[in-house]
Amino acid sequence: MLLTTPFVSPLRLQANGAAAAPVTAALTIKAAKQVTGRVVTTKADKTVGVEVVRLAPHPKYKRRERIKKKYQAHDPDNQFKVGDVVELRRSRPISKTKHFLAVPLPPRDTRRKSQLLPPLQSQSQAQPDQEQPPPPTPPPSSE
Repeated sequence: MLLTTPFVSPLRLQANGAAAAPVTAALTIKAAKQVTGRVVTTKADKTVGVEVVRLAPHPKYKRRERIKKKYQAHDPDNQFKVGDVVELRRSRPISKTKHFLAVPLPPRDTRRKSQLLPPLQSQSQAQPDQEQPPPPTPPPSSE
C-alpha cells in the first residue's frame, strides 16, 4: 500500500511500516483570490484600507444581504485616494494584516464604453482644427 499525501510526515509513515510518501517541495496556489473594492482609508504609509462588498444569503431567512469586509492592502507608491476602485491581488504576507496588493482599475464608465461602443459619428467628424461655416441667417420678414 503506497500512501501519497503531502500532509503526513514521511517519518511517521516509516514508523508505522508504510511506504514513504513523496514530499512536494513547494505548494503553488493556482486560484489566487482577486476581489474588487473601494478605498476607504489612506492614513498609513504605503497601505490602503479597502472595503469589499459582497452578497451572501442570510443563514435563517435566505434573503441575500450585503456583507462588508475591510482589507489592508499594499500601496507602494501611495497613489490611491479615498473613493478609488481597486483590485486586490493575493500576495505573500507583507505584514501581520497585509496580504493583498492594490492594483488600479480604470473608471467603470470608460471600461464599459470602450469595450461595447465604437466612437460616435459626430465625434469622429468634428475636428477642432477645422473652422465650421456659420449657420444660415433667416430672410428678413416683410410686414
